[in-house]
Amino acid sequence: MSRTRIHNLTVSLDGFATGEPQSAEAPFGHAGQRLHEWMFATRFWTLGGDPGGAADGGGSEGVDHAFAQRHSVGFGAEIMGANKFGPPGWQDDPDWRGWWGPNPPFHTPTFVLTHHPRPPMEMEGGTTFHFLEATPADALATARAAAGGQDVRIGGGPTVVRDFLAADLVDHMHLVQVPIVLGRGVRLWDGLEALEDAYDIEAVSAPSGVTHLTFTRRAVSST
Repeated sequence: MSRTRIHNLTVSLDGFATGEPQSAEAPFGHAGQRLHEWMFATRFWTLGGDPGGAADGGGSEGVDHAFAQRHSVGFGAEIMGANKFGPPGWQDDPDWRGWWGPNPPFHTPTFVLTHHPRPPMEMEGGTTFHFLEATPADALATARAAAGGQDVRIGGGPTVVRDFLAADLVDHMHLVQVPIVLGRGVRLWDGLEALEDAYDIEAVSAPSGVTHLTFTRRAVSST
């Protein structure tokens, strides 16, 4: 069975994965781009998220790049929340097609969880947005059926990631902790007490100052 994976999810020292308030002008609220500066410096980012791109794309090829590029490998579908697809109120704008322009970076069926479903939206590059009102388990079943045996990425934001973790549906998570304190926003960890008991956790510090944490689900003993 395909795995459910999270990659490049970035949080502050105090556990916030986005600031507030979110708007069309400030997708991450008062956090701005500070959560993601580590990624902007990587070759993965300068190549537009294509790990097989040309070597002259610029950007670093160190630890941060090695982790970041896994975001694009082995996925056949994505699930994201309404607040990742657009700012508050996008559901009332029939012309809103996401933040990413005509060729979004997903290149797979992408399932947007929303209380206001609408018809599918086919974009360039193989991305089709499907709008679902569904539980995490039902959304995952739908995404797996579309993924063709490949893995399903839980793309965020933090509320959706938290819901999937709480439902015990995540097999692998790559989390990046950056050395900033936001003080407010949307926290990842609320309600997830003792989450670590279900995972093997590894930490790698990068020269950029961030820490990469990987959570890999522990195998269930047959005894």
